[in-house]
Amino acid sequence: MTAAVAVRAGAAAEVVELERRERPRPGPGEAVVRMTAATINPSDLVTVAGAYPSRTVFPFVPGFEGVGVVEETGGGVPEELAGTRVLPIGSAGAWQQAKRVAARWCVPVPDDIADRAACFAYVNPLTALAMADRFVGPRTRAAVVTAASSAIAGHLAELLALRGVPAVGLTRGTPGRAVADPRLWAGLVRTGAPGWERDLAALLPAGGADVVFDCVGGPQGAALLRALAPHGRLVQYGLLSGRPIPPGGDGAADRRIVPFHLRRLVHDAPRAELFALFDRAFAHLRAGRLATRVGAEHPLADIRSALRRPPQGGGKPLILL
Repeated sequence: MTAAVAVRAGAAAEVVELERRERPRPGPGEAVVRMTAATINPSDLVTVAGAYPSRTVFPFVPGFEGVGVVEETGGGVPEELAGTRVLPIGSAGAWQQAKRVAARWCVPVPDDIADRAACFAYVNPLTALAMADRFVGPRTRAAVVTAASSAIAGHLAELLALRGVPAVGLTRGTPGRAVADPRLWAGLVRTGAPGWERDLAALLPAGGADVVFDCVGGPQGAALLRALAPHGRLVQYGLLSGRPIPPGGDGAADRRIVPFHLRRLVHDAPRAELFALFDRAFAHLRAGRLATRVGAEHPLADIRSALRRPPQGGGKPLILL
């Protein structure tokens, strides 16, 4: 089979190489999934860049998100799993034609969810759903979401709208990048514009936002702490700036930062709770929500082109295996 392998840490377009490998065989409790499609996510690129040295050993096959069909099972695995279309989650390895995975990490995909949708049903939808469940309650009056043109920010805006919570989105104003549906936002603020903090405050209720969903960090994160209501929380689920939020000075602001890690949720949650979260994600997809636009499709043989050139007009790359 063919696998796309990150041979060392670095920019993915430079360090990912195609290799021919023996097709894996399942051990006890395992399944081999014939992959049909996979995605390229920022989390894949960050991992390949070497951001997590304590849990990343090179060379390895990247790809946290993909869909496929169970073609072989090992001892102790229910026979009915064979032939089932699944999301093989819990580890990287989607950028190859067959992935060996513990059978308990195989999430069955409903028949009415196409591969193009199922492929994106994991990382962003589960993150958005779990954060909304934990941090948006009946007393939430207003929310702020950074990187508002990203797919996950769009998911958050949809979920907040369903809960009747006004959401203000922050963008950098990058040419060619726009929010997917402006109607979901109570307002949009360009952080590159002078006085953006004042513009943000004008869109929020007196006292500030009850929750901020932040994937940027850095000095902007410090400004967002100041925009919080006294009881508010800044939920940090990413660090696109590469810089942590500076200390708040009096210490109170620091205690408002709540980290969120999808990996921790996935590995710590009981199976029934995790699979129920996937069921909710699939239900949203059926209803036309939490969808991700495909920007371009590439065969696995052309994955380096996909890594080198982001899709024109946005969207996410889909790798066909």
